[in-house]
Amino acid sequence: MTKLKQFYPLEILDFEEASFHLTVHGQNYFELVYIYEGKGIHQINQNQLPYCSGDLFVISPEDEHNFKMDTKTRIICIKFTDDYFSGKEHWKFQDYMNNNPEGIMNNKILKEVKLEFSQEIHQILRHIIDNILLYNASYNVATSPVVFHQVLSVFGIIKETMQDMSLNGNDHLPEKEQLISYIHQHIYIPEKVKVKNIASHFNIAITYFSAYFKRNFEMNYRDYLNQYRLMLINKRLESGQFTMSQIAEEFGFNDESHFSHFYKNNVGINPSNYVSLVRLQTKLDTLG
Repeated sequence: MTKLKQFYPLEILDFEEASFHLTVHGQNYFELVYIYEGKGIHQINQNQLPYCSGDLFVISPEDEHNFKMDTKTRIICIKFTDDYFSGKEHWKFQDYMNNNPEGIMNNKILKEVKLEFSQEIHQILRHIIDNILLYNASYNVATSPVVFHQVLSVFGIIKETMQDMSLNGNDHLPEKEQLISYIHQHIYIPEKVKVKNIASHFNIAITYFSAYFKRNFEMNYRDYLNQYRLMLINKRLESGQFTMSQIAEEFGFNDESHFSHFYKNNVGINPSNYVSLVRLQTKLDTLG
């Protein structure tokens, strides 16, 4: 797999094409990917996310991605290295955003679902992108405080939209957001999200963790973990692109039987029956 490299702290890439010029690739930098025009599929890791004009995606150095373009597509890439924010003297109000930019870029839930912007936010985001492109045409964006704060405002939009979509808790408490971010990033590694390990990671007493989680999230930790895991599993099943054994392996089940037992205990039917229901509903929708 190709691994792209960037050495400047910030670069803006603006291109339009009918067929993506790269194959599946990774990179050593972070990337905000804005769809200016066009339709198609954005492949991020193992996820197939449809895209259209106005969509925004986040890519971290841990990700790999590719585009399948249905129509001619214009893409704006805001690419920055990990020292773009840490090296800025004017980055003094970082605390007002409980998630720092790198944390947002690494959040796995943003590789599973698309951000759903309101019409007003769509317009604001388009203006921000246009401002960055206009500045980039004449000035050095890497050292510009003007562009820095434009980029920062994009992260403000992402954070606000995640809250509206209930993707990382219901309020602004940093402890809650950090906890949910950790769970989302490690949901595929059962050992990492065991109470003893997550409590240790956040320096919370094991005997207190369950009560702490329920007080802050108004539901049991185990219930939240299972609901989130099932949401991701259902997306895999509905896509029709993964076998039961692949899903079992991805989510850390010992085998397909263990996965099927977990699914039936929580949903009431086994995963193969769920797939059959999805196919039947799709067929009825097509006929109807």
